[in-house]
Amino acid sequence: MFTGIVEELGFLKARNPADLHIGAELVLESLKVGDSIAVNGVCLTVTSFDSSSFHADIMPETLRLSNLGKLSSNSPLNLERALTLNSRMGGHLVQGHVDGTARLISSVPDGNARLLTFETNQDLTRYMVHKGFVAVNGVSLTITDLQAKRFSISLVNLSGKSTNLGLLKPGDTVNIETDIIGKYVEKLCRTERGISPEFLAENGF
Repeated sequence: MFTGIVEELGFLKARNPADLHIGAELVLESLKVGDSIAVNGVCLTVTSFDSSSFHADIMPETLRLSNLGKLSSNSPLNLERALTLNSRMGGHLVQGHVDGTARLISSVPDGNARLLTFETNQDLTRYMVHKGFVAVNGVSLTITDLQAKRFSISLVNLSGKSTNLGLLKPGDTVNIETDIIGKYVEKLCRTERGISPEFLAENGF
């Protein structure tokens, strides 16, 4: 699990069909082979590392659902180590299991922030709510506007400077992970019995 609070802006050193080579500094501290690191919001397992970079395997499914297969050398990458039990929860619970992608269609000044509007599909927006959470390239953000196939977020200066979201241009693709709670609620509602006061009581609510 992750929080969606990016720790470091790393960069892509090289990519082949089954491996990413990523330059980094902070996330290498106390790193072990087998540890999880969210890369643009995608949970990847560290296979090897040195003093300035690490390698992670990537699967075909990851390439299909995320923007990692479209990145070129030196592309900036949002990096976050996995949540520990003594970590502060600054964002929201993020699994690192990307649901799909969205395309930036506009970025306009909004006071001391920028208003970013993305276009995606209803398979993703169905799990979004106004003022709810969404992870964009692994960054935990609040949805400020929501339509059938579009949503907007307000990007403050700090987030713009410390992540790769501040470098986005219209047409760029980002990774999206929606809030897992909505998915569980939907599945429970589809059960044969549905959700009722009796069902909730029987399951400890």
